[in-house]
Amino acid sequence: MRKNFVEELRWRGMLAQMMPGTEELLQKEMVTAYLGTDPTADSLHIGHLCGIMMLRHLQRCGHRPIILVGGATGMIGDPSGKSQERNLLNDETLRHNQECIKRQVAKFLDFESQDENAALMVNNYDWMKDFTFLDFAREVGKHITVNYMMAKDSVQQRLNGTARDGLSFTEFTYQLLQGYDFLYLYQHYGVKLQLGGNDQWGNMTTGTELIRRTLGSEVETFALTCPLITKSDGKKFGKTESGNIWLDPKRTTPYRFYQFWLNVSDDDAERYIKIFTSLDKETIDALVEEHKADPGRRVLQKRLAEEVTIMVHSREALDMAISASNILFGKATREALEQLDEQTFLDVFDGVPQFEIAPDQLGKPASELFTVDTKVCQSKREIREFLKSGALSLNKDKLADDRAITADDLLGGKYLLVQRGKKNYYLIVVR
Repeated sequence: MRKNFVEELRWRGMLAQMMPGTEELLQKEMVTAYLGTDPTADSLHIGHLCGIMMLRHLQRCGHRPIILVGGATGMIGDPSGKSQERNLLNDETLRHNQECIKRQVAKFLDFESQDENAALMVNNYDWMKDFTFLDFAREVGKHITVNYMMAKDSVQQRLNGTARDGLSFTEFTYQLLQGYDFLYLYQHYGVKLQLGGNDQWGNMTTGTELIRRTLGSEVETFALTCPLITKSDGKKFGKTESGNIWLDPKRTTPYRFYQFWLNVSDDDAERYIKIFTSLDKETIDALVEEHKADPGRRVLQKRLAEEVTIMVHSREALDMAISASNILFGKATREALEQLDEQTFLDVFDGVPQFEIAPDQLGKPASELFTVDTKVCQSKREIREFLKSGALSLNKDKLADDRAITADDLLGGKYLLVQRGKKNYYLIVVR
């Protein structure tokens, strides 16, 4: 018997609302469902992960997932949940972004399966690029009234909100474009279900209404949404002081990615491990109990961080992230430091005091370089005391005497990492 997709979402806290009859349809037959994402960047971020995980669970429950990359709608912008109109992208940028997104999604969905529920990626630009405005007005616009469109919450919020420029006609028509995607996918791929975030409910139901009015009331299609994920304090999920947490390792290093999940609160870890991993209920329930017995061990956070980092990046990336995490708190070596790429190295020591020196300042003894040229220590006498007690390290190697610091000591040809005691780090940059 086919695994119950709706029940899977329900226990994971991934079900917000669905149209009547959705669960019955999914139990009755293999359903082809789609989820759309706009290619406004060349990477997804973790705010997209809930939707992608919905598709992953859908496929694992025996149904067919389609991810729609909105090459056409991405040129316009969706008013849902936004107070301003988004910037429009050119065709070259959109195509590049789509290719990058496809490579990322392939880690979550099986596009290569020989089974009938193999995943598929489509681009609405392919069927919208030759659709003239007159054709659209005749084939789509005549079926949906302005009254119906005006009643949508996303439209009302923009019209009655604080947005200075109101709502453009371009954005107002977005729900018709998204609705037409559903109609097209129903006719060409047999798509009966649209998935999305709860802020998309209005656009999604416009699609089901357009199909009903275009093809007849006997044609049934459905919509199902996941909740918008927030942190336990109500703040937006996935945002940090440095911005979004991206899936692309060039935008967010695996170390910083791993650290994000490792540092979530206990309450968030219990919710997120259900939403952002494929672990089964028994495993998660056992982890929750183990965590509650000894919260200080942070069992939930560690397992969550491991699972998501492996899924998004790789086992090797996880090992490097753990190794980088241990550098601050464990007995790391210079060799471990040299194995880090530059961005990960800077991420690990983000926030530690930094000093800059010129290349010609190298060659001086530690007592001068670390007191006069930088303020690692307050005085030469203090340096001598640290050297005597073995409390001063350079690049994780203990300094035994007041030797000259040379170019041979540089990490990556430009960095000196000085450690005073167990917890005080200083980064000296040579440039």
